[in-house]
Amino acid sequence: MTGTVKPWLTVIGIGADGLSGLSAKTRNLLGRAELLVGGERHQAMVGDGQLASGAQRWTWHRGVAETATALQAWKGRAVCVLVSGDPMNFGAGAVLAQHFGADEMMVVAHTSAFSLACARMVWPVPEVAAVTVHGRALEVLNIHVTPGARIVVLSWDGSTPAAIARLLRERGFGPSRMTVWSHMGADEERRFDGTAADWTHDHVPDLNTVCIVCEPVPGAACWPRTPGLPEEAYIHDGQITKREVRAATLAALGPMPDEMLWDIGSGSGAVAIEWLRASDSAQAMAVERDAARVNHIRANAKALGVPRLQVIEGHAPAILGSLAGRPDAVFVGGGLLEDHMFETVFEALRPGGRIVANAVTLEGQTALLSWVRNRKHGTVSRLSVARADSVGARTALRPMMDVLQVYAKKP
Repeated sequence: MTGTVKPWLTVIGIGADGLSGLSAKTRNLLGRAELLVGGERHQAMVGDGQLASGAQRWTWHRGVAETATALQAWKGRAVCVLVSGDPMNFGAGAVLAQHFGADEMMVVAHTSAFSLACARMVWPVPEVAAVTVHGRALEVLNIHVTPGARIVVLSWDGSTPAAIARLLRERGFGPSRMTVWSHMGADEERRFDGTAADWTHDHVPDLNTVCIVCEPVPGAACWPRTPGLPEEAYIHDGQITKREVRAATLAALGPMPDEMLWDIGSGSGAVAIEWLRASDSAQAMAVERDAARVNHIRANAKALGVPRLQVIEGHAPAILGSLAGRPDAVFVGGGLLEDHMFETVFEALRPGGRIVANAVTLEGQTALLSWVRNRKHGTVSRLSVARADSVGARTALRPMMDVLQVYAKKP
């Protein structure tokens, strides 16, 4: 065992060309390691003679987060982690950074698969959507599939490009052009081309990256990321906040990066879904007691590109005590008349957090006004919407039910 080393945890990005692509300084860092962590492919690149005498090896079979916990026992000793490409770009380095401080870690970046793919396509990197489906649901692509969008996707395995082509066809984007690069930077680098409609490469090498130029067929459904999507964007049974009111509700909630929303009485999940679509790092829990609606919420979240939405089936406010963490914002769309609903969610909020509640019925509006009066806190608004409708041979504005909206911020 050597003396204390700081930074003791070195994360090295490596390309398809293996150790030959590393500088002499980086190979020296690798050579001092008492513990080498990495996948089987990366481990095979490093012979025992290239590590410190008696060095140990760990693979990722336990997962990155669990491995990070186990590494706590190695603090102060020379540990080296090998990962593909840029460790901080959807890589293990970003996960390890959640467990260890910057003074404990040294990160040696390699060119990411995204940058390599953009270079081969001659695409400016800031103008593409960089997405990974490595260990993630394929539906994360849906939020990026819009006319003319260019997307670079880090695959899970060799079947991923065919699965992406199928998803694009189902979305009405069959004409989209696809280019797949495998083993970029290695002698065995290959390129595969086609459209989603006629994709014939059922399986390509596992180490691959997919480049997409999105092109829809006429009439394909395309949704912006701005709040207030039309009701037809969702599967619902009528329990959905109408688009005009939803847009005002999201404006009041004010989604911010990394913040957590609780959507109570979620119905179709529309408010939680549009909260997540507003920021790639936002988080949300949708709480709904009706089993059929729970299924609708899950389907809507996938279709609209936010499968990370956490859906909780249960009765609020009783179930709220079992939820992990504290929310930054809460929307109460249902259950206003449940005992202690407002007191429970307001207590759960982080300091500075905000709550928004909408009520249509007189009973719900009375409950909201009573809470505001007793708390001497919050603002009250009335939202009135009318939509054009046919009246015989003519057109008139038909009023929808007014919505009373309460907004309050926790001191």
